[in-house]
Amino acid sequence: MSKATLDAIDRKILKFLVKNARMPYLEIARECGISGAAIHQRIKKLEDSGVILGSRMTVNPKMLGFDVCAFINIRIQDPIMSISVAEKMKHIPEIVECHFITGTYNVMVKLYCVDNDHLMRTIFDGILRIPGVATTQTYISLDESFQREPYIDYLDNNK
Repeated sequence: MSKATLDAIDRKILKFLVKNARMPYLEIARECGISGAAIHQRIKKLEDSGVILGSRMTVNPKMLGFDVCAFINIRIQDPIMSISVAEKMKHIPEIVECHFITGTYNVMVKLYCVDNDHLMRTIFDGILRIPGVATTQTYISLDESFQREPYIDYLDNNK
């Protein structure tokens, strides 16, 4: 996959949208000094090129009763099975992220559970029952200190 070429206006648009995905296009146009139609075209180009994957509402898992956030490293018996294991992970609703990783383990997942008992059932009745999963190592997050999107200003500062 080739990287998209972004100019200063594209990066400025992205910074506004990352900060507030609901920001009206006309307001972005005013801030960028171009027409509303140009903003629509540029955002469409960013979507078509895969730079913008979509927009979403972010919810606070703790406010919904998911008091346990965990990261689980998973070792797969045969690395050739990595894709099929990841596909099966999609069917475990507690898992919100799945990453192929380097090192001793092959896959790392992030999941939310209501309590430790729920986490234990998810591991033993879900993850460990997937064919190809050999072992797991679980880390429980005590608190998320922050979350953010990639540092777009880096692209301007390191040319």
